[in-house]
Amino acid sequence: MSRRTLLRGGHVLTMDPALRDVLGGDLLIEDDRIAAVAPSLEVGDAEVIDAADCIVIPGFVDSHRHTWETVIRGIAPDVSLGGYFAIVLDQLAPAYRPEDVYAGNYLGSLEAIDAGVTTLLDWSHINNTPEHSDEAIRGLRDARLRAVYCYGNPNTSLADWWYESTLESPEDIRRVRSQYFSSNDGLITLAMGTRGPGFCTPEVVKHDWQLAREVGAPISVHVGMGPYAGRFAMVSQLDELGLLGPDTTYIHCNYLSDEEFRLIADTGGKVSIAPSVEMVMGHGTPPTAKALKHGLRPSLSIDVVTTVPGDMFTQMRFLFAEARLLEHEAAFAAGNEEEPMLLSSREVLEFATIEGARVCGLDERIGSLTPGNQAVVVLLRFDETNTYPIIVNV
Repeated sequence: MSRRTLLRGGHVLTMDPALRDVLGGDLLIEDDRIAAVAPSLEVGDAEVIDAADCIVIPGFVDSHRHTWETVIRGIAPDVSLGGYFAIVLDQLAPAYRPEDVYAGNYLGSLEAIDAGVTTLLDWSHINNTPEHSDEAIRGLRDARLRAVYCYGNPNTSLADWWYESTLESPEDIRRVRSQYFSSNDGLITLAMGTRGPGFCTPEVVKHDWQLAREVGAPISVHVGMGPYAGRFAMVSQLDELGLLGPDTTYIHCNYLSDEEFRLIADTGGKVSIAPSVEMVMGHGTPPTAKALKHGLRPSLSIDVVTTVPGDMFTQMRFLFAEARLLEHEAAFAAGNEEEPMLLSSREVLEFATIEGARVCGLDERIGSLTPGNQAVVVLLRFDETNTYPIIVNV
């Protein structure tokens, strides 16, 4: 017999354009699936949860987090990107034991769940040994959230693994694929994190892209973070190598040219923005407007809790304020007295939910409260002093 649960009377923001919002409506869950969303449902003996004082939304999707760093969270609030490389990747990462990676991934996953982030892409550049990889996956599994395990490079030496590195990503991803990800239908799926041009030689770049595609892993790469990386013209180099494709997500993108954004869009690529980290650590202005200009709907990510909070509301607020400020300033500079076209709060919520699911390749399972999708649901109370009142226009 299936288990049936009804969320009764909540303001349901489905994030599905066909369903739209159902204010003061019902959402029925059968086992682990959404069965129905409607203004009122008769469901017999279903367990009923009173959601009358709640907003009901899909769980947030974090499309890029270095989860292993959770056990050193808050260690570097004042550092720039260069300082992060020197402290975290060159000093701390080489000292990490497999059990440290487990603790980071397990606690980081619980931190995410506690903040309503029910899915994350774990960009795991701590695969110093095969045991490190095993423990990273075990930490995600034990926390029981949905995740994409993004197999990255080791970090045993900054000089060896970054800055024109000649070291190829480990072939151990083949074992990881066979041992843990024989199917793409599990709660945890596989991706591959690559360093890209400027951080390793063209021969290594080609090897790593080919390896990812041989094992059937979507690719995730940091590009254009800071003016230094911007000079690499990483996307243009990838184009020259013939490696661009719809299986690739480009993270940050702060110093990409319009031509590079066009290349991403034309080849079906995806974009992940980490607005809080990008502004605090000096990656550059979050490229929201540039991405949207080229038809690229971005997802949002936390990146590193060594420096910024691990909740999605921080990211949404940073992005919302920054994007609108730039539009206001541009309109003023142009002498335009009319209010410019501004990013909406609904769009930012889309970036944190359905667009995150799409970027992670999971939009047919999660990201919207569509019947048939998995029931990944977050309730936000609005009867507390910091959320009251909710005004509904009917």
